[in-house]
Amino acid sequence: MTAPRTSQADVRFRHDVRPADVGAVRAVVKSTDFFRPDEIAVAAELVEERLAKGDASGYFFVFVDDAEGAPMGYACFGPIPCTLHSASLYWIAVRSDAQGRGLGNRLMLESERRMRGSGLRRVYVETSGQPRYEPTRGFYERSGYSLEARLRNFYDEGDDKLVYVKRI
Repeated sequence: MTAPRTSQADVRFRHDVRPADVGAVRAVVKSTDFFRPDEIAVAAELVEERLAKGDASGYFFVFVDDAEGAPMGYACFGPIPCTLHSASLYWIAVRSDAQGRGLGNRLMLESERRMRGSGLRRVYVETSGQPRYEPTRGFYERSGYSLEARLRNFYDEGDDKLVYVKRI
């Protein structure tokens, strides 16, 4: 049974980053069962970097919180250094118990809206070529992203890095 889709009125985005988000992001990413401990640590480090440096960190966040204020999902993005209009979507994840409600799509749309508002025009997303990432790749493709590059054995032997791009 799939969870009920979340209506526009039910979704409240938050763009500020709070100290409690370090642990919350760790929990969201861990709950997906897709990421290794070192990858989970990197997700939390980006929140810490944002807290320490603000906009100068180059990391921007969109959170969608539950009724108690705990993140159900989040996205992290930022301009790519030494480019004029390109951005990287570093992370997008929805807590396992909140998946299936369209929150990932809503986070993507809100992130793209904010990137466009900052003058960014192309978004790059990197993911694994492993079979277990097929749902992730499908999500990007349904969101209008196209496969631009494959770097063979990038993450590990037999684990290609796939780069998707979308003009926003």
